[in-house]
Amino acid sequence: MELVDVSDYRKFVSAHDRVVIGNVVVKIGKPWSIKDYSPPQDYKPEDSTVWSFPSRGDWATHSGNYRGNWSPYIPRNLINKYTSPGGLVLDQMCGSGTTLVECKLLGRNGIGVDINPDAVMVARDRLNFDYSSLERTDNVSSRTYMGDARNLDRIKSEIIDLVATHPPYAGIIHYTGKSVPDDLSRLKLPEYLAAMRVLAAESYRVLKPDHYCAVLIGDTRKARHYIPISIGVLQAFLSVGYTLKEDIIKLQHKMMVTRLKWRGRNYDFYKIAHEHLYVFRKPGMEEDLSKVKYSRRWW
Repeated sequence: MELVDVSDYRKFVSAHDRVVIGNVVVKIGKPWSIKDYSPPQDYKPEDSTVWSFPSRGDWATHSGNYRGNWSPYIPRNLINKYTSPGGLVLDQMCGSGTTLVECKLLGRNGIGVDINPDAVMVARDRLNFDYSSLERTDNVSSRTYMGDARNLDRIKSEIIDLVATHPPYAGIIHYTGKSVPDDLSRLKLPEYLAAMRVLAAESYRVLKPDHYCAVLIGDTRKARHYIPISIGVLQAFLSVGYTLKEDIIKLQHKMMVTRLKWRGRNYDFYKIAHEHLYVFRKPGMEEDLSKVKYSRRWW
């Protein structure tokens, strides 16, 4: 892991006004004009295992111009439910920094890691705003690193209050060029799931006992048949010791690629319009796990 701080960001934007992520140009370095720092007034925390956000959320510096990033409603719900002000949240595949922005707005400390140095610069750009509120805790920080989620060597064991992340789906959207060999988005499915087991073990190491790890993952198709990537990811996290707390179905809206492919066509299969938000819990010290044995790896 290599720290990327504000001075690194300022040096970068002095020479670059944009980066390219997954063939999409993302402009950076300009001052933000922020209208709202929070969701619409009718926002309510989720209370069921089906989540749907027809409007992805564009408060503060959130933007949908980074393909594959998750709606800010997701980390907002997770952070509020599973942490307290001043807590420490990790997103080890932080992309454009959605989780980190929500940490800043909600008074939590955030750590973001990404294998793509350009993505880290986008995250730093999204964090480049001033914000103060009666709700936030003084001296919260946002640290960003370029690094591999499978090797969090700059993070001590059992210091994280919440892991909240949205991994790339195997082979669907490539977030880096071929020059970054450790990019999970470029792995074939067997190698991808093997990497997820290593990633799961590393997240387990840094998370405090009796705390939570949330992972949003979706599935895909090949040759018109369903490929349940999410089941492999579920098994990967259970295999390292996690207990499954929740399986939340997150409905998908306004999917760019899907809209283009399906326009005016008929197929012999259904559009995939959901993802799985798995919430895992790391058991407490000397916890009796007999009551939750079927929420763990039991096969």
